[in-house]
Amino acid sequence: MQIQVHSGNLKSRPTGVHILLVFEGESPVDQCHPSLAGPLTSLLASGDFKGAAGQVTTLYPAQAGPRLVLAGLGPSETLASSCIRRATAQAIRAAREIAADELTLQLPHCLPAALTAEAACEGALLGGYRFHRFDVPGYSPDAPPKLDVLVDSGQEICAAREGARIGCAIAAAACLARDLVNTPANYCTPAHLAEAAAAIAGLQTVVLERSDMESLGMGSLLGVAQGSETPPKFIIMEHNADRADSLDTLVLAGKGITFDTGGYSMKSVTGMVGMKSDMGGGAAVIGAMQAISALQPELHVVGLVPAVDNLVSAQAIRPQDVLVASNGLSIEIISTDAEGRLILADALVYAARYEPAAVIDIATLTGSCVTALGSAAAGLFSNHDGLRDKLLAAASRSEERLWPLPLFPEYDKALESQVADLRNSAAPSTGVGTSAAFLQRFTTCPAWAHLDIAGVVGIEGLGSIDRSDPLLPEKGATGFGARLFVDLVRHWGSPV
Repeated sequence: MQIQVHSGNLKSRPTGVHILLVFEGESPVDQCHPSLAGPLTSLLASGDFKGAAGQVTTLYPAQAGPRLVLAGLGPSETLASSCIRRATAQAIRAAREIAADELTLQLPHCLPAALTAEAACEGALLGGYRFHRFDVPGYSPDAPPKLDVLVDSGQEICAAREGARIGCAIAAAACLARDLVNTPANYCTPAHLAEAAAAIAGLQTVVLERSDMESLGMGSLLGVAQGSETPPKFIIMEHNADRADSLDTLVLAGKGITFDTGGYSMKSVTGMVGMKSDMGGGAAVIGAMQAISALQPELHVVGLVPAVDNLVSAQAIRPQDVLVASNGLSIEIISTDAEGRLILADALVYAARYEPAAVIDIATLTGSCVTALGSAAAGLFSNHDGLRDKLLAAASRSEERLWPLPLFPEYDKALESQVADLRNSAAPSTGVGTSAAFLQRFTTCPAWAHLDIAGVVGIEGLGSIDRSDPLLPEKGATGFGARLFVDLVRHWGSPV
C-alpha cells in the first residue's frame, strides 16, 4: 500500500472510498462529502452507529459520489494512539471488502498530528497486510494500493508527514517478519534469511559461515546444524556500528530454525505442521533492524540470528550426545527437539563481545509456554527488573503483550547432568521455566531477558490466535516482536 500525506479535506474528494475515524457521540456530517450528508445523518439518527471502539460501517452516497467507511474511536476522554491505530486497521479491512482501489483518510484532529499520523499509518499497513508471494499468475491483490491521508488546515503537515514515515517504518518491520515466517521452508532457508538481512540498507551486516562458527567453537549451534545438508548461517546486523564506543549497546538475538522436525526426538505429524515458523524470533529481529535502520535512534543495536534447520540424518545429533558451546559449557542432549536453546546459547555467548547494556533473546521456544499462556501473550523471563519494566512498557504501547514468568532455582536443579555441565531438557512439567534457566547459563550480561513467542507467532499448530484483532492478519504469521523491539529502542532512554 502506498501512503501519502496531503493538505485538504474529504469535501474536495469526489471519488473513491473515504475514511472517517469518529468519537463516540460525535456527528461528523460537516466533515464528509456533500453526497454523503443525507445517508450519514440518517445513520446517526437511527442509533445504529455510535462511534464505539471497534464499531465500523460502510455508507453509500445518495447520488454519485464516494463511499464512506466510518470507524469508531470510542469516548474522546479515553483516546490513545492505540485507538487510532486499531480504528484505522478496521477501516482498511472494511474498505478491502468493497474492492476499494483509492482510499482517503481524514486525519482526526485529536492528538498531535505526528502521533495521529504515526498511529493511523501503522494501523493502515497492518490492517491491509496480505502475503502474496505464491499467488497464481494474474492474481490481483485485494489490498488497496493507495491511501491518501488528509491533514486539515489546523494541523501541522510537516509533523504529520514525519509521523507517517515513522508509522510506515514500524508497520513495515512487522510485515517483513510476517513475510519471512509465511514463506515455506524450502524457500526460506538460512541463506534466504541472510539475504533478507543483507538487503536492509544502512546496517553493517556480516554473515558467518560454518568454518567461522567452527573457529569460534560454536559446538552447540553446529550440533543442531549437522543433521542437515543446508549450510548454517550466523547473521550479524549492526546499527551505529561506528559509534559503539559512545552509545549504549542493545543486543537482540532471534532463533532462526527455518524448519524443525524435532530431529531424532521427532514431532508428531500434527506437531510438525507450523514448524516453518520456528524462525519467528529471527524474523522479528530482522524486521526490527530494518525499522531501526530507517528511524536512526541514538543507540548501538546489534541483531544476531543463528539460522539452521533441524533435520534427521545419519549425521544428526542423538539423545545423550554431548555438545560443547563456545563458552566451554558441555551440554548433554536429552531431547533433540529442544534445539532452539542450543543455537541461542552460542548467540548469547557471542553477544558478550559487545559489552551490551542489555541482551534480549526471542524464540518460538516451547509448547509449554503455549500451555501456560495460550495465545494471549508471550512469556517474559528476565534477571533485571529495569529491563523487564522497559519491555512491559514497550509491550503496552505496541500492543504486543508480554507476561512475566519466574526464574526459580528449582529450574536450574532440573537441568543437572551426570555427564556434562547441564542438560538441554528436563521433565515436561518444568518446560518453560527450564528453557529460560538453560539460556541464562550462557549470558554474562547483568540485564538479560528471554521472550518465548511460541503461542503468538500465528502459524497453524502453534496456538489459536484471535483473528478478530484488526492489527493481525486474518491468517498466517503475526510478526510478533518486531514492533515491540522498535518501540523498546525508540524509548530506550526514557523513564518507564
